[in-house]
Amino acid sequence: MNCQYAISAAGEVYLLEANPRASRSVPFVSKAIGHPLAKYDAALVMSGKSLYEINFTEEVILRHVSVKEAVLPFEKFQGCDVLLGPEMHSIGDVMSTFYESSIAFTKAQIAAGERLPMTGTLFLSLNDLTKQHLTTIARGFLGIGFNIVATSGTSRVLQLEGIPVQQVLKMREGRSHAADMIANGQIQIMVITSSGDKLDAVDGRNDQKSGTNKLEMSALQDYLVADKEAKSSINLQTASSI
Repeated sequence: MNCQYAISAAGEVYLLEANPRASRSVPFVSKAIGHPLAKYDAALVMSGKSLYEINFTEEVILRHVSVKEAVLPFEKFQGCDVLLGPEMHSIGDVMSTFYESSIAFTKAQIAAGERLPMTGTLFLSLNDLTKQHLTTIARGFLGIGFNIVATSGTSRVLQLEGIPVQQVLKMREGRSHAADMIANGQIQIMVITSSGDKLDAVDGRNDQKSGTNKLEMSALQDYLVADKEAKSSINLQTASSI
């Protein structure tokens, strides 16, 4: 059964879709664990064989981490809205595998065409609910050589923590604002969480639209630091013989 869910800001869970079919996750999981699940189900179990007979009765313990990432169309259709919702935006999937989750995630982003910049300026604008993660995000990016610019509330928190930051105006506060810096190539990556306020939503949406033409990745909901160089490597063929 293929199910799709949505979770509201209040924590309510909605069932969007339920179909008696295999999803695109089935071949991904099969490759990740080294077992052809579609073959087991369609060709063997449905023909009367038990899981014991096909030797699939134990949990598969993996040494590696596999990540499936959606390929989004923003690079090909520049200027389109990057705000994601329940609608299907992806034009495909990619898969990556590595022993460390951070490297597996980074490889998936690269394969999907989201090439994260390694240096430059980070724009931060976090709502009150996510400000608890602010110093971790800021120090992480500072540690790999980024400069930081932020809107007033975010900037104030960083200054209290002794983190160097340049304050930048929101679009409704005057010029020059964050979108101007994006247009001028002065911002390479953004971390934005919306407060839900209508004016903030307009600012955030305009910043993100500006960013689709200038930034390699326009918005992040979480932060993940990956080593620039991996000590060892793994490929899909060594992870699975399927």
